[in-house]
Amino acid sequence: MSRIALLRWLHGFLPAPVTLRWTERLRAGLGALIGIALTGGLAHLLIGDASAIPFLIAPMGASAVLLFAVPASPLAQPWSIIGGNIVSATVGVTCAILVHDPVDAAALAVALAICAMFALRCVHPPSGAVALTAVLGGPAIHALGYGFVLAPVAIQSAALLSSAIVFHALTGHRYPHGHAAPKPANAPADAASFTRADLEAVLARRSEMLDVDPDDLEALLRETQLQAYARRFTEFTCADIMSRAVVSVTPETSAQAALALIDRHHVKALPVIDAKRRVCGIVTRADLAPVRRRGLLDGMRRAIERFARGASATPPVVASLMTTDVCTVNTRTAIAELVPMFAHFGHHHIPVVDARDQLAGMITETDLISGLYRQSFAGERKSA
Repeated sequence: MSRIALLRWLHGFLPAPVTLRWTERLRAGLGALIGIALTGGLAHLLIGDASAIPFLIAPMGASAVLLFAVPASPLAQPWSIIGGNIVSATVGVTCAILVHDPVDAAALAVALAICAMFALRCVHPPSGAVALTAVLGGPAIHALGYGFVLAPVAIQSAALLSSAIVFHALTGHRYPHGHAAPKPANAPADAASFTRADLEAVLARRSEMLDVDPDDLEALLRETQLQAYARRFTEFTCADIMSRAVVSVTPETSAQAALALIDRHHVKALPVIDAKRRVCGIVTRADLAPVRRRGLLDGMRRAIERFARGASATPPVVASLMTTDVCTVNTRTAIAELVPMFAHFGHHHIPVVDARDQLAGMITETDLISGLYRQSFAGERKSA
């Protein structure tokens, strides 16, 4: 029995499989390569002589892992790296000055740095190594005194952070992950639903800090909830939930006429179709907002100008305002495939086309949730 218990205990040391795609893994490595190279190069330009101040300190390597490999982590956010490193460097230098025994100074520096980072909400694991470097870095580091906080720590932290922000922006990744206001749930209101208050209550009961931002965790759970809910209805198609009486316009329709249709039918978007009823764009209320803002006075001014010129100016048409990159689905598409479109890609209105690629209907988030609810209710009645 003890042998089995030992094997089970050792089995807990096995790492969980990494689900990240290889392209993302390579992207993280490339980002760290660029970030460390730029940080070292900038430090060389600013400092000049590496004998007095090192171009790079070891904790920057650990910070690069967080910034480029797990940028969504709360431990990898801008205030974490800047605040954590500066606070820990200050604590480490102070302990090195006041405590003569290096072991005692190192232990005290790491402990106080952790407490300070928690108090200032800037926990950054590599900052513990910054505190140790301030104590055990040798005569060159000790000679810097509190100058160690500015150079190399603050300069290198800012350089590495700046490179991470630029790299993630250029590669199409969100960074930083700032704290955002809770968003309303786009999920069916049933017994399995949860609120932001429920999530915060569960997190508050845990005795350890989770390395995930609550906003990202909530978004992931809600998307998982929608995916699990939709998985039960793979035979349920877009044709079953779409709105069939779709108001549409052509590219030649005037913007004013399109705005009137939106107001009259109380919709937020209009599909734009060509002569063969194929979707060639979509125009939303936001696209038409400039037309509304011009108002009556602007219309009178244009009329006077046209009268003075003796010619008529062409009013704006839908073709000049519509979005041409439109995501469409087929009437036979399973509604489970709609979940990532609404939950992850930010779509709010998806035109539905038939086998001839002609407009057949429109699906909104409300249509999706309503359809899932109706199918769920029908399934429960059938099983009863």
